[in-house]
Amino acid sequence: MSATAAAQTMQADALGSLRVLEIGSLIAGPFAGRLMADFGADVIKIEAPDKPDQLREWGNGEYRGRKLFWPVQARGKRCITLDLRRPRGRELMLDLVRESDVVIENMRPGTLERWELGYDVLSEANPGLILARISGYGQTGPQSHRAGFASVAEAAAGLRHLNGFPDRPPPRLGISLGDSLASLFALQGILLALVWRDGAGAGRGQVVHVALTEACFAMLESVVPEYDRLGVTRGPAGTTLAGIVPSNLFRSSDGRWVIISANLDGVFRRLMAALGRPELADDPRFATHAARAENQEELERFIADWAAERTAAGIDRELSEAGVPVGVVATIADIFEDEQFAAREMLLDADDDEIGPYKTPGIVPKLSASPGRLRWSGRWQPGADNEDVYTGLLGIPADQLEQLREEGIV
Repeated sequence: MSATAAAQTMQADALGSLRVLEIGSLIAGPFAGRLMADFGADVIKIEAPDKPDQLREWGNGEYRGRKLFWPVQARGKRCITLDLRRPRGRELMLDLVRESDVVIENMRPGTLERWELGYDVLSEANPGLILARISGYGQTGPQSHRAGFASVAEAAAGLRHLNGFPDRPPPRLGISLGDSLASLFALQGILLALVWRDGAGAGRGQVVHVALTEACFAMLESVVPEYDRLGVTRGPAGTTLAGIVPSNLFRSSDGRWVIISANLDGVFRRLMAALGRPELADDPRFATHAARAENQEELERFIADWAAERTAAGIDRELSEAGVPVGVVATIADIFEDEQFAAREMLLDADDDEIGPYKTPGIVPKLSASPGRLRWSGRWQPGADNEDVYTGLLGIPADQLEQLREEGIV
């Protein structure tokens, strides 16, 4: 690519002017870094020479000896090795900080300070730096020292309690939801801090604090005031929500689960017309939101009987045409055949030196003028971009870089 083309590409990227240093492992920090890389930020992932990110060996899916989680989460990043525990590693980190806008870390609180790389030190090297810190319980408070994984945070924040059925153990979702939520809030905080820095902050950076527990807690909607004002402790409601009727799963004749959600009065009227019983929209038992909640069992039994006589595809087609929110519970196999996901480029074609061509999740959100893009798959070799970053960015001669490698610093 020519210098002119490279400059034009950078200008087209929403975050193309930013450089991000990512420190951490597994999901929360790296996911936030990936989201920034998707929109053009120069994300430099830093791994210890003797202890690379465990995400390289994480997850169940493996192909040609490689875990398939890694190339998704590490896409678009440059990977370097650096021992931040050693004085020379610390010096190199500060050199990188001087050339960067953001640092993302998701280690136990106090780790950066133990390495003499707290925000006071980082901001002295670069007063405009944004430091995003993701941890289980936050950087302050009596429980800040505790280790925290997504599953634990979901439980501690009350999110897990709302999942499942009243008479069963609260199940987890088959992904690390708490980590992903924290990553999204971290990205939000970074962008807010950058806007402030480049505006009212007059060039000053700041620290973005994200706790996994707080990211999960932020999802609880009206659960908080319900307990505060009414003394109600909301619990799990199975496949529906109390008082939101109809909005539930129904089994089709071919054994698929279909969600039908028609709890608003106007939508409910369209549902009843589609089911051939328009008069039920004016029936006192079902005419209002409150009435439907009181007669939920009777109403949903009627809908279930109707659904049981039709295939999932038939239900989806009939109700969609009637303007009723409906959706078949899809597997990933279904999504691979879904024309809407294809039209929205939510299954991107990627290529990788070791695992070959593969599909990777699409980029969200969609921007009309500066859309994100897939630049490259995740680097499999720790330190794959050492020469590019240390020599190209920091100007370290090749012989000195080799000496750093021999000493185990990079």
